[in-house]
Amino acid sequence: MEQGLLRRDALMDMDGFIEKQLHFLKPVETCWQPSDVLPNMAAEDWDETVKQLRLRASALSDELLVILVGNLVTEEALPSYQTWLNRPAGFKDETGVSPAPWAVWTRSWTAEENRHGEVLNKYLYLSGRVDMRSVELTTQYLIRNGFDLKSGNDPYQSIVYVAFQERATKISHANTGKLAERDGDQTLGKICALIASDEARHEEAYKRFFGCVVEADPSAAVIAFARMMRQKIAMPARLMSDGTDRNLFNQFAVVAQKSGVYTTRDYAAIIKHLVEFWNIAGLLGLSSEATQSQEFLCGLEKRYLDKADRIEEAVFNLPREPFRWIFDRCA
Repeated sequence: MEQGLLRRDALMDMDGFIEKQLHFLKPVETCWQPSDVLPNMAAEDWDETVKQLRLRASALSDELLVILVGNLVTEEALPSYQTWLNRPAGFKDETGVSPAPWAVWTRSWTAEENRHGEVLNKYLYLSGRVDMRSVELTTQYLIRNGFDLKSGNDPYQSIVYVAFQERATKISHANTGKLAERDGDQTLGKICALIASDEARHEEAYKRFFGCVVEADPSAAVIAFARMMRQKIAMPARLMSDGTDRNLFNQFAVVAQKSGVYTTRDYAAIIKHLVEFWNIAGLLGLSSEATQSQEFLCGLEKRYLDKADRIEEAVFNLPREPFRWIFDRCA
């Protein structure tokens, strides 16, 4: 009961703290928009700029195209993620237009994230390199199938999850951009870098949100962090489908691992970063359960690194699989 009271008090006390973190959001008028980096279809030379985009995109590998589609579908399911963020007690946008700091944050965060799906969608549509109907079906399936991060509506675990995911998506988009530049598409490289920069700002805010929880309620915070990590971080797009019975997300994840876009080593590095950022090892006076969770978290990075070589070998030995997104070519 005492821990529950502490948790409610910590959430109530976070309103003022969250309000001070709203500077991690940019004013709408100063945000980049998809039209800033894509051909101006109202310009007289629109056809030439589209032709140049398609020429650059023609050099992109099938593996990179699959990664782009997976990233796109993940970003376009943002409505599901905002709905989920409003579920935990203490963090609800009660009216949908609430002026409360958390409500302002979630709506503004979603609005910024929405641009990511839009720019990738328009780029891929103009490129002519993917089967857009298959891509669109996948997005609809994912939003329909829903998303459960397995946090049990615990707000502490929920913040841990988003902090982890924002860092993961930052890494994924940044590495995708590097592959695009390697293939000679500087425009796509810039698009991915812009998305990654947004994810970096959002990551910083969510890390600070949970840092506030750690300071106010350290034992419960450490336990929540460990519980989230014990069941592993469920990727937002893990229920994606292209209408077939196969596990599409796993096949997409294999391509990402093989390409170095997002790997087991990245997962381990994120764990290390969060454990250090929240000073988990330095927390004192924890409850017995929290102390056990602390020990688990401090040794978790090594567990993943110890098996990274085996995972990489197993993944690289897997056969290439066909994707409807790229007209049933293999990646």
